[in-house]
Amino acid sequence: MSPRVRRLAVTLGALVAACVTMLSAFPGGAEASPYDGVPNGVTSIKLTRNSADMKRIASYWSPARLKQAQDNTPAIPGVKPSESGSSPSPASPTPSGTGRATTAAAAAAGEQTVATTATTTDSSPVIEPTSPKKRASAVGTAPITVGKVFFRIGGKDYWCSASSVASANRSLVATAAHCAYDAKSARSAEYWIFIPGYDRGATPYGIYVGHSLNLHESFVGKGDYDYDYAFVTVHDGFRWKPGKTAGSYEMESVGSLEDNVGGQGLVFKRGPGRYTFAFGYPAAPYLDGTKPFNGQELKSCDGLTQKRTAPTYLVEYGVALKCGFTAGASGGPWLIAYDTGRALGYLNGVNSFAWDTDINKRYDLISSPYFSLSTYVVYRYAGGQHVG
Repeated sequence: MSPRVRRLAVTLGALVAACVTMLSAFPGGAEASPYDGVPNGVTSIKLTRNSADMKRIASYWSPARLKQAQDNTPAIPGVKPSESGSSPSPASPTPSGTGRATTAAAAAAGEQTVATTATTTDSSPVIEPTSPKKRASAVGTAPITVGKVFFRIGGKDYWCSASSVASANRSLVATAAHCAYDAKSARSAEYWIFIPGYDRGATPYGIYVGHSLNLHESFVGKGDYDYDYAFVTVHDGFRWKPGKTAGSYEMESVGSLEDNVGGQGLVFKRGPGRYTFAFGYPAAPYLDGTKPFNGQELKSCDGLTQKRTAPTYLVEYGVALKCGFTAGASGGPWLIAYDTGRALGYLNGVNSFAWDTDINKRYDLISSPYFSLSTYVVYRYAGGQHVG
């Protein structure tokens, strides 16, 4: 048995009994977590330890800095040497001999209603999407759950894409692991915030400071991009309002993330061949130097997914979608059974990295890690955390 299969077997064995009793109850907020501590396979990192930490990070992202951050560098995947000792280049590797990989993003918006169902015949969990409590009406084709994340790694500011997801604590964001943890330097992000509904610098639904980062240990330990997903719990949001003196600002509370924008549903063990909508904020140029995106507006693309492996990134079970996204869209959601009227669906992946499969120096595919029951373990733990 390979080390990966052995690790997965241990994780799934621990889930068998738990999944039967958890399916009908989740995501009810009153249910207690079945774990006394962090479960096997999960790495959980505190991003803030108290309210003073939260306010310090909020203050760092002042209105002036957020305006400057529009020109920051989008985060791209960095490869950590594997246990075999190989050290592939993170710049533009050639997975499977088919093209080049770097980060992910989006293309033209599709507005058709998808008939795909999120149900399957197996017993894998299904987390239902939730509408915002503070807005009863439909929000249209663009999901306000999707936004940008800003953070620092190694003394430099970066940004990515992400989405709110339904959870017991109503304070959970899904993104790519490399949008919160640099596997190459083994360093987690600092000053991590999420801005849902971001549009050309606007923060219409508030700013949410990261509380804890939760990801799979194989991404942390090996830089394995089969696990390039992360679930970040966040504090209640705030917005900046003018202060009492000219040019000053004060924090004004806006409440919980899910109350304000709702949360996408979540499914697991859905293979390729699913009609999928991908969303994100692409910004970087193509390899030929052309720059079709500015990173300031939400973009989308849609189509059927396909299986795609990438040995350079240790990806054995990846799923790909025809799309021209570039860096900046990393972490944006992949949604199936997407209802364009409610702008809600079921998260079935996140933008991980992009491909130039015909080697014309323009990206034509994006890929996502496959969401397995190992993903559910990470999500379950993150969504059950109390955010004080």
